[in-house]
Amino acid sequence: MSNITYNELWKSAQIALEELLQVDTNLQNAKPQKDRKKIHNTISELYVRYIIIYNKLELCYDQIIQPQKRLLIKKMLVSCLGRILELKHELVEIDISEYNYFDDILIKLNVTPQEIEIQIPRYFKRERLQEIKEKRNYIENTLKNMGILDKTIIPKKMTELEAIRLIQAHERARQDRLKFQFMKEICQIKDKSAIKAETEIKNEPNETIAAIKIQKIWRGYLTRFKIRKRCLEEMLLIGMLQPSQEITENAKQVEKIKEERYEKQIKYQELYENLMITTKERIHKEKSAIIEENIRTEVRNWIKTYFQQTGKIPDLPSAESGGSRIIFSRQETESTISKSTAVSSKESKKSKKLKSKKDNNVEQSEDEIEQGFKSIPSNFLSELIYANQEYQEIWKNKDETMNAAQLPYLDIIENETINEVENEVRITVDQALRGDIEALQNALDRDKGFKGKRPKKSQKRIRRSTKKNKKRKEKDLTPDRTTESLFEELLTQGIIKLHKEIPLNDFKGEKSFLNYNLKEKKIESLPTFGDIRQLIAEYCILPLGDNTLRELTPLIRSVLIAGPHGSGKKMLVNAICTELGATLFDITPANIAGKYPGKSGLIMLMHLISKVSRLLQPSVIFMEGAEKPFVKKILKTDKTDPKRLKRDLPKLVKSITNEDKVILIGISSSPWDGDQKLLYQTYDKIIYIPRPDYGTMSLIWKDLLYKHSGINRQFDTTIMTKICDGFTIGTVLASINEVLEEELLFCNNVMTTKRIMQLRTHPLTHGELINALSSKDPVFCEEESAFLAWLSKIPINRKKQRALELELQNLKEENEKKKKKGERSS
Repeated sequence: MSNITYNELWKSAQIALEELLQVDTNLQNAKPQKDRKKIHNTISELYVRYIIIYNKLELCYDQIIQPQKRLLIKKMLVSCLGRILELKHELVEIDISEYNYFDDILIKLNVTPQEIEIQIPRYFKRERLQEIKEKRNYIENTLKNMGILDKTIIPKKMTELEAIRLIQAHERARQDRLKFQFMKEICQIKDKSAIKAETEIKNEPNETIAAIKIQKIWRGYLTRFKIRKRCLEEMLLIGMLQPSQEITENAKQVEKIKEERYEKQIKYQELYENLMITTKERIHKEKSAIIEENIRTEVRNWIKTYFQQTGKIPDLPSAESGGSRIIFSRQETESTISKSTAVSSKESKKSKKLKSKKDNNVEQSEDEIEQGFKSIPSNFLSELIYANQEYQEIWKNKDETMNAAQLPYLDIIENETINEVENEVRITVDQALRGDIEALQNALDRDKGFKGKRPKKSQKRIRRSTKKNKKRKEKDLTPDRTTESLFEELLTQGIIKLHKEIPLNDFKGEKSFLNYNLKEKKIESLPTFGDIRQLIAEYCILPLGDNTLRELTPLIRSVLIAGPHGSGKKMLVNAICTELGATLFDITPANIAGKYPGKSGLIMLMHLISKVSRLLQPSVIFMEGAEKPFVKKILKTDKTDPKRLKRDLPKLVKSITNEDKVILIGISSSPWDGDQKLLYQTYDKIIYIPRPDYGTMSLIWKDLLYKHSGINRQFDTTIMTKICDGFTIGTVLASINEVLEEELLFCNNVMTTKRIMQLRTHPLTHGELINALSSKDPVFCEEESAFLAWLSKIPINRKKQRALELELQNLKEENEKKKKKGERSS
């Protein structure tokens, strides 16, 4: 795709954004609504439309090479993403559910569920690629030097069943070798007799007959091959077959073009920065004196007019509040304010009258307390409006025919640098003028006969409320140690671990196509894997990827991921670390057992984790068996001391603020074993991974099997999907690996060629997979019912039950009132 294509994509995104901003600003100023369904529809429509615009902007920012455009697009991208996260939290409050469904909005906007999946911004990793590589290489080298990395490949223990199968395979191979030798001898005898028979025939073979036979066989082979190919292409076109996952030449070419564009982005960014420096130096030399003189005359004229009007010499505003720039910005706004004062005074009188009436009516005041749902004031809407204005002023109608290479624009650079130089000069001029004003004030005081020094007025500083981000300063127990030494210590102790490189898209699964209809009928339903994937992105990845998003979006300190064994909990933790390039801290009770012993050791451990996770942020603090610190009774066989972190874990979570790109993620296969009250105090959000539904299981079977080129695309996966009802993804993957003799090495999947080479001659059968699957355990009904019982008691579901009970009570009361009115009228 060319630069023109991406510019057109940006233009279409801006048109949609301009329309959406008007709707969003109206919603911010709208009155509260009591109807839960109406407010759900309005906010969900905003949410979907923002995602569509964001996905376009993300693609534009990834591929546009013009540096000045990229600066503006990034502002819009971050603000748009922040607004999406705000709307998501509002939808959670309205629906009283972590999962939101809005199929009616998708139909209205003519959008598929796949199109509204939030793409993880590629700049999260790409702008920190060198840092992530260096950190990963350092961890790998340290582990290799310690001899830990080589020990990760643990030899698999052979069971009795596997040993019998291996003996049987070797016996079959021995028998086949003997049979082959026997058949070889028979063939040799036949060949000798055939040669003798041919020598006896004296008639010469006809060359034309031989050529016709060869042509006949070859043409038949070609036509059969072409027909098979056409049938496969047709099936792929109509979506009846899974496409091959092999990297084609076209895909390689696309990746090559992308890499070239990334290189150009870096080159143009460096050129833009150099131009900014050179133009700034030039403007300082040429125009700084003129700018300084103009500012001096402006400020002096202002002092003169102020003295003539009031007879007093004014004080300049402080440098923190903006200095002399505020004076002239006030003068501009005063004219507009004076026009609106008359209207506002009338409105204030009306509001006072209305207030006095409302004070008299007690019933009206009670109704206003329960006004309903109102949109929360946004931290990103104003930034989006300013960015949109900048686009309208600079880029909307800009003629770019003379800049096909998309080089930086010098006129924009000059305007930006003039403003910067003006701000710098203004600070020095203001500082000098404050001395002149003080001297003038002293001279005026002497003329008036005032003796003594005039007391200085304390200038009020604008303080921002930072109550949310305030935290107590903890005592640093390691003040003399460097970050590298602390990092190495936690690495050697096994607290910091090397995570597997797994993108979030590898957590395959379809989005829900039934839950909206079930929700309309007020039937509780479980989420699908596609819904879980999006929720993980919104809660765990996107807020930690950017500083502004972390500071201004609702804070999520910790997440609990619960589900049966093999449901993909660890995979999600690795995916979060991969997408963020985060450092993984493992505080599983079994991992920290025997490390940093005693009370002082535990204090040091928590201090090191808290300190180093902030120094190496973004960081993920991981705990397997999240319920174990809160278990009431510990088994005698358990020597890991799981209750060691019972008190310190909630404290660690509370110490995380909006400034820290740190999150605690716990995984659990039996969350009901722990003290529920302490568990809910520790974890802000709870995500349950159920067993996969039919659509997800079908997609997973196709994806796992068809990545191997030797498997026939017409292999019937629907049979395996139906058989696997009740099994988790982990068991399916284990059975496929067992059949195809796949060895899982560290961070890479390397398959032995033995079974793959046999796939063409000995195709894969359902029986092989069923045999492998039969030795695995499914999710039993008792375990699933235990999960559902626990899930019904989590805080958000309890809140939902209370809301439903209140709605039912209100409906009953309304019906009773209507009945009474009907009886009275009759």
